[in-house]
Amino acid sequence: MTLYAAYGTNLDPTLMSARCPHSPLHTTGWLEGWRLTFGGEEHGWDGALATLVQDSFEQVFVAVYDLTAPDERALDQWESADTGLYRKTKVRVSTLTDDLLVWTYVLDAHEGGLPSAHYLGALANAAEAADAPGDYVAALRARPCRSIGL
Repeated sequence: MTLYAAYGTNLDPTLMSARCPHSPLHTTGWLEGWRLTFGGEEHGWDGALATLVQDSFEQVFVAVYDLTAPDERALDQWESADTGLYRKTKVRVSTLTDDLLVWTYVLDAHEGGLPSAHYLGALANAAEAADAPGDYVAALRARPCRSIGL
């Protein structure tokens, strides 16, 4: 097993149990010194994709999963890490009891662009399902996004 930190739609425990059925939730916590942002708009989706960048003044809510090797391979395919769209990086997650060294996905594209309203809503819903603090979910819902038809 290896520890994986989810910050996007994989925050949703129901979604993660479907994508990685043998990998239980370990805990939740914060990536301190990182911020959630968007990029990769040029890849042809209806907007930019979630990613992380280092920022000493920010933090990102995450769910940490104990990933089995087969589930990790399946998640790599789901996240297009096997094509190079996302790459894995090691990060430190602060929990209520300790700090954990885990890995997460980071978009291999330039920061910038707006996510679609649908995608941003899915991120906020996933954070809410993971019991993220209300102010964190509200901040996600208030972020700028692309309207339909843009």
